[in-house]
Amino acid sequence: MVDDRTTPEPAGAGPAGAAKAAAPGEASAQDRPVLEAPDIARVLTRIAHEIVERAKGADDVVLLGIPTRGVFLARRLAGKLAGITGREAAVGSLDTTMYRDDLRMRPPRALAATEIPGDGIDGKLVVLVDDVLFSGRTIRAALDALNDIGRPRAVQLAVLVDRGHRELPIRADYVGKNLPTSQRETVRVLLTEQDGRDSVLLGQRDPGPRDGTAAEA
Repeated sequence: MVDDRTTPEPAGAGPAGAAKAAAPGEASAQDRPVLEAPDIARVLTRIAHEIVERAKGADDVVLLGIPTRGVFLARRLAGKLAGITGREAAVGSLDTTMYRDDLRMRPPRALAATEIPGDGIDGKLVVLVDDVLFSGRTIRAALDALNDIGRPRAVQLAVLVDRGHRELPIRADYVGKNLPTSQRETVRVLLTEQDGRDSVLLGQRDPGPRDGTAAEA
């Protein structure tokens, strides 16, 4: 997904009115860490245990990460589930691009991969995995995408950060951290696989007009 959860935004105008964007993996002067690598590892371990408890063993669980960073989180969760249950966890990815409700308002972008484990999702417990839950529109698109793939027995949602501001009646079943935010704040999730480090940063949005890259998820 391309939004303020995963794409570095301008750090906000300084005293002279100039805004400087942070490079991937690099914190700007206004970014405040709210989770670091040990915290992220700890909350993923907790979420994995919660999935096993609620699924009564996780035998039929399929983890589907929403690109980009949701895929990395899903793979990490699969590793933790395997460590808990002693069985390999089914994991894949689910691209929501063509199911978004803002396609006409955004520049064209490349499709990400949808990879469904060999046994499919019919009759399985599908856990969608994403980095940040915001408006809920990305998850709505993910549910539409699932309908074209199969019929799971149930669908749950795991997110690293829930920052509030929901626009649709969608709630996460597993949350790493509830992070109350204002609409002017940004949440940037950095993961080693993509950014070279693990961190969740809270910053300020550029006070200028919002552009088409800030779709809410």
